Amino acid sequence: MVKRITVAYALWAAGGPLGLHHLYLGRDSHALLWMLTLGGFGVGWAREVLRIPAYVDEANQEAEGVRKRSPTAIPPPIGPVRFAGQVCVGIYFGTVALIGLNSLSFFYLIVLPLCVGAGVHLVSSIGQQTSDLHKTLTACLITSPIFYGSTLSPLPISLAATVTAAQHRRFKTPQPPGSTQQLGPRLYRLGLAWLAFSAPLGYCIFHNTTATLYYLSDCVAALLDMFWFLPGLRGIIEYILLMPYRILCALTGGGYTEEAWRKVLEILLREYTEREKQALQVLSLNEEASIDEITHSYRELAKTWHPDHNPSKEAETMFIKIHEAYELLLRRHKPNRFK
Repeated sequence: MVKRITVAYALWAAGGPLGLHHLYLGRDSHALLWMLTLGGFGVGWAREVLRIPAYVDEANQEAEGVRKRSPTAIPPPIGPVRFAGQVCVGIYFGTVALIGLNSLSFFYLIVLPLCVGAGVHLVSSIGQQTSDLHKTLTACLITSPIFYGSTLSPLPISLAATVTAAQHRRFKTPQPPGSTQQLGPRLYRLGLAWLAFSAPLGYCIFHNTTATLYYLSDCVAALLDMFWFLPGLRGIIEYILLMPYRILCALTGGGYTEEAWRKVLEILLREYTEREKQALQVLSLNEEASIDEITHSYRELAKTWHPDHNPSKEAETMFIKIHEAYELLLRRHKPNRFK
């Protein structure tokens, strides 16, 4: 079926960050990348406004089996945009893994490098090009132990994988003329890939709702505090950051006030996570305990289990658990968070 530029532009405008136009053009790797990064973090989606005609022409040539290609012995040229995209997406995949999968065994030796390598290879497979997946993953596995345990390890691992992928880049094997894949199986594979990416992250976020919201609110506050000397610019940035909430209020008919989103956040933060519930049990408290009650219980238990005052073997272990529980609950009740 002949692909039309008007349809591609319409899908680009309606659902470009989700890769709808790439799905229409049969560019499944590109569509998956856009689904996972929301259109290349918005930058790639905006850049495509000038490239869609070339994408449509490429798709029509592919369908007719007349696509022009350099000899297979000659590798495709190294594009700076693709190279930078490989590095950025590799770091992005690694960061997501650090958030959602860092509790797994051998995380820094196996899980993290495989996630970074998958992100780099996904960018490598966009369009007519691809690369050697096994060699890309091998480079990640070799580089990972050098930066074991570092939160910055996705950067050097992604750089090593990108260089390896660039060295082993090649053109994809052309499909036979007239061969098309059914939309159902394509969507099924894309859905599985999307779930594999988002499920661990979603579980981590919802399992640790309080910590996640604290982190997000602190990041927003820190970002806004950087512009304390430009109140006008700070107001504009806050307006943009809160735009999704304003849109939600407009769609649901609710009103927007400056304190409304803070109240919503406070309601969500009333729910204790599993770790916080365990911390309350360690301190022998219930979920209604105030910060004063938490502090009082901590001090009493710390006196009882301090190794200098308690000669039992489990005193040190118990004292550490009590201190960690208190620190966790103290972060939850951080004063003046919403002022």
